[in-house]
Amino acid sequence: MHLFEAIIDANHRAVAGDAAAGLHPDEFEDALPVVVLTCIDPRLNAYFPNALAIPAEQFIWLRNAGNIITGQLSSTMRSLALACAVKGGREIAIIGHSDCQVAKTTTMALLDRLKALGVDRSRLPENINEFFGMFGSERQNVIKACDHARHSPLIGPGIPVHGMLIDIETGKLDWVVNGYDTLPLGHAVPVPVPHALGSLGSFKDFAMGEMKFPEMKIGDAALPAKPVDAPIAPDASRPPPVPKVTPPPIKMKAPPPITPPPFHRGRF
Repeated sequence: MHLFEAIIDANHRAVAGDAAAGLHPDEFEDALPVVVLTCIDPRLNAYFPNALAIPAEQFIWLRNAGNIITGQLSSTMRSLALACAVKGGREIAIIGHSDCQVAKTTTMALLDRLKALGVDRSRLPENINEFFGMFGSERQNVIKACDHARHSPLIGPGIPVHGMLIDIETGKLDWVVNGYDTLPLGHAVPVPVPHALGSLGSFKDFAMGEMKFPEMKIGDAALPAKPVDAPIAPDASRPPPVPKVTPPPIKMKAPPPITPPPFHRGRF
């Protein structure tokens, strides 16, 4: 499982009420830090980076009104490129949100509001929609932004570009564009290997990424893992241990094949 696949899986469990839902950041070191573009809506302040369970120092947060990307060489693309090239971003996520006020604003309404602020129409670009990147669908806006970023010459072909939507009421994340599926051939992201049993002794320094949501009891701190070599105090009430006998290996049997029921063609 890749980083953002694990994030969405844990996010869905947290929203469903799993207080232990979270992320093992040390399993995804090769995918961190991440670069995330969101809207400027202040309601998102309570969700990021908590809803991703990513440590703040591994979270490069870019914001603009409507999380809009207007072109492959736009100023937002310049910031995304610098976040990867200078700050070391390994993956990009463009996250829209429900109830976006930019999506609800028409061109005429925008012109009226700008006029009320003293901005004369003659000083604005001719094509208002194109300049401001106006949109009516949060999902389509994320798809368009991901397409610009994925095909931008400023972004390396091996950097996954994801698109998601977050529910502003619950904090639930949903896929719009899975960037792992859209990587060019020859640039597949390696799947991280979970902790081997032999390395469990190092868990004393392990940090569990929490998923916290506003006004919800989700994502409380996970209990610290105990070293596997911790001594166990003897219990005087128990009988003496029985000498250990190594049983023969168990052979796994394949389950019997499942025969599907016969198909009956219905009439319509």
